[in-house]
Amino acid sequence: MLLLCFMLLMGMLAACSGDEGAAGGDAEASDGNTVKIGALFDITGGTGDVGTPYSEGEKAYYEYLNSQGGIDGVQVELIGDDYAYDMAKGQRLYQELRDKDNVSAILGWGTADTEALRQQVANDQLPYFSASYSENLKNLEESPYNFLTAATYSDQGRAVVQWIKENHEGDNPTLALLYNDTAFGRSPIEDIKAYAAEVGVEVVDEQVIPVTATEAQSQMLNMQEAAPDYAIIQQTWGATATILREAQTLGIDTQFIGLNWATGEGVVEIAGDAAEGMLGVVTHAFPYEELEGLAEMEEYLESKGESLEDVSQKFVQGWVTAKIMAEGIGNAEELNGEGIRKGIEQIKDMDLGGLAAPVTFSEDNHAGTNQVRLAEVKNGKFEVITDYFSYED
Repeated sequence: MLLLCFMLLMGMLAACSGDEGAAGGDAEASDGNTVKIGALFDITGGTGDVGTPYSEGEKAYYEYLNSQGGIDGVQVELIGDDYAYDMAKGQRLYQELRDKDNVSAILGWGTADTEALRQQVANDQLPYFSASYSENLKNLEESPYNFLTAATYSDQGRAVVQWIKENHEGDNPTLALLYNDTAFGRSPIEDIKAYAAEVGVEVVDEQVIPVTATEAQSQMLNMQEAAPDYAIIQQTWGATATILREAQTLGIDTQFIGLNWATGEGVVEIAGDAAEGMLGVVTHAFPYEELEGLAEMEEYLESKGESLEDVSQKFVQGWVTAKIMAEGIGNAEELNGEGIRKGIEQIKDMDLGGLAAPVTFSEDNHAGTNQVRLAEVKNGKFEVITDYFSYED
């Protein structure tokens, strides 16, 4: 870590004027004692059910980190706002963070806005961690400043298909795909179908269900006719709960498996006993697990008069994402976008104390991991049933 060198060079860097739009390379993004990180939150939009606790986890981690002295004495200023899952609002917020706030990196959110911003992010040299795990973000030619801190939706789906193939009893398994008509919902579908065909799992049905759906009877009746053994859900908590309730009402006995945003305490709270037996992809730990990495979080929450019982898995997910960004900042020789990108690329097998799979980045790879776990709802609670694995294992 050479943050001291950066602080000594601040005067010279401040005198150097770059491209007006390239805030990531602007020395004003940091004064040597503070590094500014921008954030796009979804609090009130279509994915606010999971976006709210995720954003709370991000904010909490940096508050905790600053209380512990920051990053080698450098404090983190997180500057963000609710863009309500609206791509146009997300674009405006990004530009404000870049031009007005002079941030050095971004913690983003959705798939559509993240993919739309890729070229700007690259031009502005702003490292970008999104909560979208779109496979498209692996492409370094198109996304040289985007990083994936968890398995992509496609890798999650491939892992589920591989698990089905290895664990199904009887004839060749059949599969349905349930997703919403957004960039997020559609993101892994073609990759899942291709991998299923490769390993001998037949996709027999697809149903499109809005991310804000409160009923899905017609779609579930259509799926019932296809009678799939399994159904992969690419949704957030609300629509997932709707699917499970409709399935219970119709007496459907398909095994439902949610990808990461469909999985978590919220779906159980909303769906009630209809969630029993659901399987879910676990990219980040539940706060009720016995894990070393929860100690810092517990310390922070206790300082607020709260406990781990007051937060959800999506809070953990936001906390971990912010923590990985802090590691990259700590590795940086300069606290600007280019310096932080290089710092992130130095992360090797980062131990997250069990809160997520270890992550590794490099100049040639911005996808930190393809490892996931699976959990099952038992007696109203997700219980992890596998170790970390990938479709390549």
